[in-house]
Amino acid sequence: MIQEAENIVRAAKILFTNGVMSHTGHANLSARLGTDSMLLTIDGQVRDLTPDRVATVGLDGTVREGNLDPTNAEIITMHSEIYKLRPQVGGIIHTHSPSLLAFAMANQSLPCRYEALLRWGQATDVPVATWAPRGSEKSVSAIIDQAKAHPDTQAVILGNHGVLVFASDPVATAQLLTVLEEAAEAELAAIGLGGGQSLPESALAAIRESMARVR
Repeated sequence: MIQEAENIVRAAKILFTNGVMSHTGHANLSARLGTDSMLLTIDGQVRDLTPDRVATVGLDGTVREGNLDPTNAEIITMHSEIYKLRPQVGGIIHTHSPSLLAFAMANQSLPCRYEALLRWGQATDVPVATWAPRGSEKSVSAIIDQAKAHPDTQAVILGNHGVLVFASDPVATAQLLTVLEEAAEAELAAIGLGGGQSLPESALAAIRESMARVR
């Protein structure tokens, strides 16, 4: 459990170091603990996060250890339902990263046109879950519906809210989120040049072949 808490802290530092956080610095991060629980940041203020600011929460929603702020008690199921759906997921991060937030405000999916997305495992467009009140059953159902409909996605844009990203562990999730924010920023910038252009259909296979040669 100590290692998982340290990984959450490290992931939060990566987000701030890489400059992908909103002005408020709001986020919530979690790490899987075995098959039936997770560590979850106690509130949404994760700037200068320390290992003691996480709580142990069962995937059934029960707070087992720590003092979880009501603002984060609201979003337990946003994390736990992804862990239930995706056994391979070991870390989840929710942020209001600025460029991704623009796509959320427009309720538009993020196209997979940036090569780095393929290298980080996001080889499909990032889908959008329609807005519903934060942490509500309707909101979580919309997220899970998109994750089920797009089994290859590692992220879901939350309409009018932000983004939810999930990967093998919190650090990998923070790195993927950074690449997603870069992709969103580039997509917005490319509009002034006539819009982004799609990668060839063979791009993913070519990148996998290139990576395999050096590994």
